[in-house]
Amino acid sequence: MSSRRSRSRQSGVSRITDDQITDLVSKLQQLIPELRGRRSDKVSASKILQETCNCIRSLHREVDDLSDRLSELLASTDTDSEQAAIIRSLLM
Repeated sequence: MSSRRSRSRQSGVSRITDDQITDLVSKLQQLIPELRGRRSDKVSASKILQETCNCIRSLHREVDDLSDRLSELLASTDTDSEQAAIIRSLLM
């Protein structure tokens, strides 16, 4: 057991257990499309965490791209038009 874990248990701080970590990593694996179909004993926790980070980065880029596209659409749309009203209603 690591000294950090020993100290935290001695100080009465509640820490996450190894079983909880294993369960959370397994749940993450099910959320990542590239890893979803694989057997959990064939994929390391490190690989699951790396793929999770990659997926989050990809989602951030997608949100940024969509935000840019929306800004361009709003800039090219007459603010009093029906299309602008629809866009505003979707954003509320």
